[in-house]
Amino acid sequence: MKHIGWDETHFGKMGSYYINRTFFFDVHPPLGKMLIGLAGYMTGYDGTYPFLKPGDKYEHHNYWGMRGFCASLGSCLPPFAYLTVLELSQSPTAALITAAVLAFDTGCITISQYILLDPILMFFIMGAVLSMVKFNRQRYRPFSAPWWFWLVLTGVNLSGALGVKFVGLFVILLVGMNTARDLWSLLGDLHLSLMDFGKHLLSRVFGLILLPLFLYVTIFAVHFVVLNKSGPGDGFFSSAFQSRLIGNNLHNASMPEYLAYGSIITVKNLRIAGGYLHSHWHLYPEGVGAKQQQVTAYLHKDYNNMWLVHRSNDSDAQSGEPDLVRHGDIIRLEHKETTRNLHSHLHEAPLTKKHFQVTGYGINGTGDPNDLWQVEVCGGRKGDLVKVLRSKVRFLHRATGCVLYSSGKTLPKWGWEQVEITCSPYLKETPNSQWNIEDHINTKLPNISLSVLKPHFLEILLESHIVMIRGNSGLKPKDNEMNSKPWHWPINYQGLRFSGVNETEYRVYLLGNPVIWWLNLVSLGLYVVMVAVASLALHRGVQLDKRRIEHCRVLMEGGGLLLLGWLLHYVPFYTMGRILYYHHYFPAMLFSSMLTGITLDTLLQSADLWLRPPYSHWLLRGGQAMLFLAILESFYMFHPLSYGMRGPLAHDPDSTMAGLKWMDSWEF
Repeated sequence: MKHIGWDETHFGKMGSYYINRTFFFDVHPPLGKMLIGLAGYMTGYDGTYPFLKPGDKYEHHNYWGMRGFCASLGSCLPPFAYLTVLELSQSPTAALITAAVLAFDTGCITISQYILLDPILMFFIMGAVLSMVKFNRQRYRPFSAPWWFWLVLTGVNLSGALGVKFVGLFVILLVGMNTARDLWSLLGDLHLSLMDFGKHLLSRVFGLILLPLFLYVTIFAVHFVVLNKSGPGDGFFSSAFQSRLIGNNLHNASMPEYLAYGSIITVKNLRIAGGYLHSHWHLYPEGVGAKQQQVTAYLHKDYNNMWLVHRSNDSDAQSGEPDLVRHGDIIRLEHKETTRNLHSHLHEAPLTKKHFQVTGYGINGTGDPNDLWQVEVCGGRKGDLVKVLRSKVRFLHRATGCVLYSSGKTLPKWGWEQVEITCSPYLKETPNSQWNIEDHINTKLPNISLSVLKPHFLEILLESHIVMIRGNSGLKPKDNEMNSKPWHWPINYQGLRFSGVNETEYRVYLLGNPVIWWLNLVSLGLYVVMVAVASLALHRGVQLDKRRIEHCRVLMEGGGLLLLGWLLHYVPFYTMGRILYYHHYFPAMLFSSMLTGITLDTLLQSADLWLRPPYSHWLLRGGQAMLFLAILESFYMFHPLSYGMRGPLAHDPDSTMAGLKWMDSWEF
């Protein structure tokens, strides 16, 4: 499809940013986008396509390298799953069922065809699981070359999974729990000396903690080196962070180091998209607090962001060196353009009703006691100076005791859709109530180069993670926006439109093959029943032959590992407050598909419990044939979802999907 599909608007654009070395912000770690950008660069893409909206045509732009890279990683999922299940079950049939389930799933095919993070993430997750299982098989050859190879490869894949999305934490937890169980078993081995156990412990610390951590940090080091130009992500980061970006107005700039009375400044809020403290000539409308001048937060640099710093008693020094502002000082901020003071009072804020309104008040700096604010350096002591870029400060309103606050809420059209500024009576320190001085003009003070205030690598690494975590938690469902629920996912309740909504457009719809997904769901229930029966039989001492005992072991150990993987990659989403989408289930779906292979193979292999030979053999082969035919037939029926549809929608008898809309919630 030569049209943009769904989130290609984000990740294709981010690949372009890497090629152009332009800084941007995303809520995920950078590895996936870096690899997409590298794939585009290596295949001749020049980074000029705008990626505006789904459905736009690529025209002459070379996009195939980025899509081909994602598709190649997605195509590795069936063989990885095959090898993993083969190691866990020693059954080629179970491995083949798993591979078929993934290879013929319309959802996996669709999500692997586009410039997305999901195929990259799933590649590293499956790589980590396969490496972990292979490493477990080397337990009787400790410290051999294959043992070290699979241990190190597990660590590499763990860093890769986490480097693409924070969801990689779930597979890290899975490997960690497996490793803890392995070490506990070694500790109980009386033939193993404590010295040898220490070697095992240290080797795992190196391979599964230190090496992944080093690689993960290296990913960010490369990310910061490559993205060295100012771009659309600047405003999400602190002023000190921005000073390192070429093209930013703070790059290689110079200004006085410490805030002083008589200075002209801009004040930036520290929350994501908190904006600059801003005012303009427009007043609050009738019925919105006092009809005084609006004070907002504006996300862009603007002349109306400028403020003059005055003493509380209007006695600014007119000659000599100006006095510096210190922690605990009482100041007045005068808006440079309109000459009104930053002011608050007991009227309620426009949107955040439990906060107080902030306005511009007075003329030519003349106002009243509600214009006074106490400067507090966060973590500072009385007398500490306020350093530009670096100091986090709060502005405490003297009359009411509230703190200057950026709520993050967008004002209506009367407020020019800028961000609401309030005065919060709740004094808990949050980024919303923390500010820093960005621009600082004072001709009576010596300037210093901002290069001496640039943050070091560990500081920008920490800041980038704080911003990403806040950004993730801030992804809340908007009004009338589609929001998928975790219980929707295993039952395939609703898919996701990749492109096109009507019969004149080229349509791709992300939906798992219903037969496969419902088979996975049934297999989960079957697995629980089969494990319960097997456990009861073993506990009661039922005489079982060697083959049956092996089936029980595979179910409990191999199947148990996969069930744990499914739970770890699925259940946490029930606790998340951020907006969720259908595609979030696909890592968990990998584990349920592998569990399906083991469960159904064990069930079919148990045919001799019900029938005597040769009928049991016929049942086994017939069941396997019917299973594979069902998978192939369902793929044939639903494959237009993945490869695209034109013409009438599913409710029309002439549609390619006529009669296949088995659930009303499906939107093709």
